[in-house]
Amino acid sequence: MTSHHLVALLVALFFVLPLFWAFVASLRPAGFAPAQSVQWWPDVAHWDNYLEVFSQVPFARYLRNSLFVTAVAVPITMLTASLGALGLTQVGDGARRWLLRISIGLLIVPATAVWVFRFRILGALGLVDTPWALIVPSIGASSPLFVLLYYWAFTHIPQELFDAARLDGASLWALWRRVAMPLVTPTTAAVALLAFVFYWNDFVSPLLYVFKPQYYTAPIGLQVLKQIDPTNYPIWIAGAVLMTLPVILIFLFLQRYFLSDLSPATLFERN
Repeated sequence: MTSHHLVALLVALFFVLPLFWAFVASLRPAGFAPAQSVQWWPDVAHWDNYLEVFSQVPFARYLRNSLFVTAVAVPITMLTASLGALGLTQVGDGARRWLLRISIGLLIVPATAVWVFRFRILGALGLVDTPWALIVPSIGASSPLFVLLYYWAFTHIPQELFDAARLDGASLWALWRRVAMPLVTPTTAAVALLAFVFYWNDFVSPLLYVFKPQYYTAPIGLQVLKQIDPTNYPIWIAGAVLMTLPVILIFLFLQRYFLSDLSPATLFERN
């Protein structure tokens, strides 16, 4: 094992161990406080804690609501963010600089500044107290960060590819679908993962815009589970583990795209 592999293993353990200890804590007897020292495995693993999560609250419904929101919002976010970023690369230098400044400036605007305005807009549209209130932000790419990530990736695509496609009569939609997107797969994977985490872990938006219990998402459900019995640590830690599992699975599925060497520059050199 080389020194690089050893360092990578240590860094991986640094992030994996807290997840493992949370999983171990979820298997302790119900009602027990977390262990005061490092516990690698409980004396008796209480797997029924996970069943108890679903018996105390309708956690399956909360998970389904979160899956619905992410399944709709993440693709819309990827579509609007990538189209907006491609448009940035195609406008003149002056307009591009101003648009980039606006995008970067929007990153520092606190989320609390838009809560009231978003509530009024959603209310006017009749979307308050529906799952669509949680999906609407995806129409605006969810966050300027996603647009900037795509923009950075698109700027590394040689302009000659776009010029050649235009000579062949390609429209802007064809440029996006046939030229730009196939060359930024790692960025698409990164935006998909970040957008999934953004919507999956969102606690504030459901709290502000959704009032009916049947529309609660997993973060709200986890808080409800904790409020039922705040001292029953293994039960609500088991709920937290269930919430974390989809994020881990999505990351494991997308990591092969992160490690892809099909960068725009590499593909252009090959051609």
